[in-house]
Amino acid sequence: MIRRAVLLLLASLLLCAGAGQAQAAGYRYWSFWDRDGDGWVYATQGPSMARPSDGDVQGFRFAVSEDSSEAARPRGTADFGTVCAKTPAREGKKRVALVIDSGTKADAPQGETPPPARTACARVSPDATTAQALATVAQPLRYDTNALLCAIAGYPEKGCGEQVASSHKSTESAPAAQKDTSDDDTSGDDGPSLGLLAGIAVVTALGAAAIWQLRRRDQA
Repeated sequence: MIRRAVLLLLASLLLCAGAGQAQAAGYRYWSFWDRDGDGWVYATQGPSMARPSDGDVQGFRFAVSEDSSEAARPRGTADFGTVCAKTPAREGKKRVALVIDSGTKADAPQGETPPPARTACARVSPDATTAQALATVAQPLRYDTNALLCAIAGYPEKGCGEQVASSHKSTESAPAAQKDTSDDDTSGDDGPSLGLLAGIAVVTALGAAAIWQLRRRDQA
C-alpha cells in the first residue's frame, strides 16, 4: 500500500509539472531582427539604439512569444536588392531594407485584424537609427514610457507587451518553400523544455530514494 502511494505521488507530481509547463505565459509584442545571410537573428539592441549600415536588412514581427529564444521570426524571404530596387542610392544617404510582418489573426489583440506583411526601403541619413528609418516608411509609430515599440503603422491600435496565456501563442511558420533551419518559427515547440526535463529528473530521483527506503524497512 505504501509503495503504491509513492507511485501515485510520483504520477501526480509529473502531471503537475506538465500542467505548469502548459500554463507558461507569453507576451504580445513587436520583435526586432537583423538579417544575417539567409536567416534572421534576434537584434541585440532596440530599434532606437541600433544604427544599421547601408545595405542592411532588418525585420519586425508582431506575435505572442515567451522569450527571444523562441520568438516568431518575420516570414518570407528578404533581399536588399529586391526591397530597394526602386529606391536609388543617393550621395550622403544610406538605404535600409525593412520587413514588417504584422503576424496572424491568432496573435492579434481582440477585435483587431493584422495588416498584410510588407517590405519598404528607407533612405535616411548615415547616422540614422532603425527607429528613424522605420518612421520614414511606417508611420504612425507608438511607444510606451519605457521606449518599447508598441505599434507600427498604427497596428495594433492599443496594448503594448501585454501578458497572454500560452494557448494564444503563435504556432504558424513560413511556407515550406521559404523555410530553412534558421527561419523555422516553431523550432523547439514540439519537445519538453529543459526546465520540465530537470523537474522530471528530480521527481524520479526522489521517488527512487523513497522506494529504496521502503525496501530497507521491509528487509529490517
